[in-house]
Amino acid sequence: MGSRTGLHLDYLSLAEFEAARWAGVMGVATFDGSRDGLRETGAPVVEINTPVLGDAPALCEVWRTPQAVESGQRGRVRYARTADMLFGCIAIPENDNTRTPAEGDRSPLQDATEQAYREILGTLDALGFPHLIRVWNYVSEINLDTHGTERYRQFNSGRQTALLAAGRAITGNVSAACALGAAAGSPLVIYFLASHTAPTFVENPRQVSAYNYPPQYGRRTPVFSRAAVLHEPGSMTLFISGTASIVGHQTIHAGDTAAQTRETITNIEALLDEANRVTKSEEFTLDALACKVYVRHAADLPVIQAELRTALGPSSRAVYLQAEICRRDLLVEIEATAMVPATAGM
Repeated sequence: MGSRTGLHLDYLSLAEFEAARWAGVMGVATFDGSRDGLRETGAPVVEINTPVLGDAPALCEVWRTPQAVESGQRGRVRYARTADMLFGCIAIPENDNTRTPAEGDRSPLQDATEQAYREILGTLDALGFPHLIRVWNYVSEINLDTHGTERYRQFNSGRQTALLAAGRAITGNVSAACALGAAAGSPLVIYFLASHTAPTFVENPRQVSAYNYPPQYGRRTPVFSRAAVLHEPGSMTLFISGTASIVGHQTIHAGDTAAQTRETITNIEALLDEANRVTKSEEFTLDALACKVYVRHAADLPVIQAELRTALGPSSRAVYLQAEICRRDLLVEIEATAMVPATAGM
């Protein structure tokens, strides 16, 4: 997938990745909680404890580029960078933090999240990549209630606190992102892409922007855009954030997996239309997408696969992971990426 001049994304088995032996790898994510059998790439490797569903073997997500890549580490952030872009990752166990008595009402997850984002933002500032484009967050037991509130809301609080402390926006021009559950006992794992140049941020006209959600979804709102477009010479990459069956700010089709999947696809189509509008392009289409699909209940996989095949066609590119989703009443969430030629309009 991808243009020959810009960023590439591939979903592969570990064996396929080993056989490819590409140069220019910026980062690799594995999704079975283990990197066993993965050779040393020199690039950051992210280990995420979310089972792969279906017939797919052990899966890895590979980000690569035709440009020269330099790897390094700053604090707990491992990164690889080109002249224009940076891929980074960090993993922080929730017991790997210290709190002062004044912070005694804060949860370990909130502390870990704030620390992670402070280190991420500090790395971007130090290395000169000011624009956070896309962030993936994996939170152990994301729907569990502890310390008086749901863990997803604890995560949102820690993220927003760190962004404000760094002088970063928490509305408007904020990165595309997702936050999914990981197995109990997993560390907080975050990986991200950043750039020298600002992307174009995209909102969904069918939905309230997440950073404008009403207080019923938590004292601190989620901080992400619905999508972002990265512009590179000769190519554009659309990053669609985790998208679900939400219209306005409300979940719809509660309990109906098929209907939630169809509504999610409708939201993705709305984002494609909006991305084409703001980039003056017609390049972003359903068949250009590579999708990562999060399934709450493994038994729902055949229903979700059937809906996606109907919408995207039999040759659709999708991988399926089992994970809790940020709202308990959501049964499926889809993120997507499209890499297309740049248009003359931009």
